Amino acid sequence: MTIRLDHIIVPSRDRKAAARLLAEILDVPWSEQAGAGPFCPVYVNDELTLDMGQFGEPFAAQHYCFEVDEARFDAILARLQAKGIAYRSTPLGSVDMQIKSQMGGRGVYWSEPDGHVWEMLTVSYARRPGD
Repeated sequence: MTIRLDHIIVPSRDRKAAARLLAEILDVPWSEQAGAGPFCPVYVNDELTLDMGQFGEPFAAQHYCFEVDEARFDAILARLQAKGIAYRSTPLGSVDMQIKSQMGGRGVYWSEPDGHVWEMLTVSYARRPGD
């Protein structure tokens, strides 16, 4: 069996609200309760679950990136826009409501609701085809 990431705990101020919002943005299922532990899981795909955990502040902001196809990129961007969520073309820059073009693909960043840097891109710059 190859090694694969099964789940990761994402700190949040309100696990239920954070799970609901991310699931709505990504258009994936979520649950108010995990099978084990005090988490609200977001089922990103058949192999990865993000377990939203309730943490007191302060907690460090993390960076989470999703690679998506062009159609899903457009759909997620439309949901960000419909919810009035500010986005940007750089991970830590100011809100510019722009999409970055890089490596032949598109990308965008947002930081709601807990200050984490969420990213979606259509072409991975971390792992190029054939690498």
